[in-house]
Amino acid sequence: VLCWCLLCQRIVISFILFVSNKMKFTIVNTLLLLASSDAFSPRGTFGAAKKPITTDLNVALDPPPTSASGSASASGEPWSPTSWKNFVAKQMPVYEDEEELADAVHRIEKCSPLVFAGEIRSLHEQLARACQGQGFLLMGGDCAEAFNEFNVDHIRDTFRVILQMGVVLTFGSAMPVIKVGRMAGQFAKPRSEPDEVRGDVSLPSYRGDIINSEEFTPEGRRNNPSNMVEAYHQSAQTLNILRAFSTGGYADISRLHAWNLDFVEQTDEGSRYRKFATKVDESLRFMKAIGVDTASPTFTKTDFYTAHECLLLPYEQALTRQDSTTGRWYDCSAHMLWVGERTRDLDSAHLEFCRGIGNPLGVKISDKCTPDELINIIDTMNPQNIPGRLTIVVRMGAEKVRSNLPGLIRAVQREGKSVLWISDPVHGNTRKTENGYKTRDFEAIRAELRAFFDVHDEMGSHPGGVHLEMTGEDVTECVGGLSDVTEQSLEDRYHTYCDPRLNGAQALELAFLIAERMRVRTGLPSIE
Repeated sequence: VLCWCLLCQRIVISFILFVSNKMKFTIVNTLLLLASSDAFSPRGTFGAAKKPITTDLNVALDPPPTSASGSASASGEPWSPTSWKNFVAKQMPVYEDEEELADAVHRIEKCSPLVFAGEIRSLHEQLARACQGQGFLLMGGDCAEAFNEFNVDHIRDTFRVILQMGVVLTFGSAMPVIKVGRMAGQFAKPRSEPDEVRGDVSLPSYRGDIINSEEFTPEGRRNNPSNMVEAYHQSAQTLNILRAFSTGGYADISRLHAWNLDFVEQTDEGSRYRKFATKVDESLRFMKAIGVDTASPTFTKTDFYTAHECLLLPYEQALTRQDSTTGRWYDCSAHMLWVGERTRDLDSAHLEFCRGIGNPLGVKISDKCTPDELINIIDTMNPQNIPGRLTIVVRMGAEKVRSNLPGLIRAVQREGKSVLWISDPVHGNTRKTENGYKTRDFEAIRAELRAFFDVHDEMGSHPGGVHLEMTGEDVTECVGGLSDVTEQSLEDRYHTYCDPRLNGAQALELAFLIAERMRVRTGLPSIE
């Protein structure tokens, strides 16, 4: 009898170990797709010999060693880092001293790249997977970076909230979340008017610290080329800080979940946020129980990339370098760049510059964009139809998303174009309060996101990401949400120099709401 008992015990233990190993593999690959730190571990630096990079997807990570300058624009002109000068350049500052401008560009050209070709190609590969429904892009950060607001704590807080959002979204979507910060270069801002008038005084508009100063004086509003050099050095410091945080243990999955629990403690007992957090907590406990080492690099490091609007072309030109291993040109100011709504004309200098660089690109579109115009933009920016090359950032407001987005998606599907669709639910929902503050309503932002997901459900396409102006600080700039910011409390901590940002709690609340929607979309039961 004793022998039979021991034999049965061995059989049961063997079965449990077998099942545990299978479940370990499943959970690690569906819940915690936050691994590896390739983003800040250059795989292919400029001038360094390396083996060809192979991938499961054809995204031309190692394109033929030919220069992009061999390709011609619609006008027949070959591309080069300076060919944008032959096109219409909107939203560009006028510098009074051309020699001073040339000197600033030359100084930056002699500086090292801020990011590297291998990092850029790694992001491209991840975006290519997202194009095929195998990933979700999370972009977030300040409306505009400022010189006098630069400090480690500010960078850390925004980085932390983006990672917290990434954990929630990964659990909800059961797919990798690509984390990209509007950081280390998001200095320039487009303006509605070239000049700002206060009383009887008219001065050039403030266009971001990389161009001039917010101070309303003739000297402060002078377009100063030296600001580009200062922006470069601040971006280098920001990237060093991000590299340290992403690979030095700050991104530990257990720490991130503990911070999320701090957030849900502010919610009502039995709320959807508490239920969601409980599910994540149960999964982490289960993995530890079956022997998954959550202290390994897989759970303590993360990929993190940077992006900004491609606006100030002399700065972008100065940081564009040719990779000697592939012959491709890359804008080494950021991993990804996007062209804004005001600079995306087909004859624009910004589209001309972007079409020749190897970085993943984005383009913002509003309700003004027609299906034919969008197809022409795609053909210009991604003529080879490479997956992961182009992201369409939709910013329209909820009502326009429901009426206009289906036609745009239909045109892209009809033409067989490979793009990643993401929602920017903040820009189309800006308004001014009676006491003069620019703000955004949390409920309007949520409504636009809901419309974005509804349309993609109807069209059978992939809602591939979200783009938010946000900060990790406890500001009072957008009204609503669990943080309960009202129009009356806006003045308490209204710190933005440009547009209002979601605070950390509001951004994380949106992540929970998106995760719930993604959970249902992927066939998982609702948390409710």
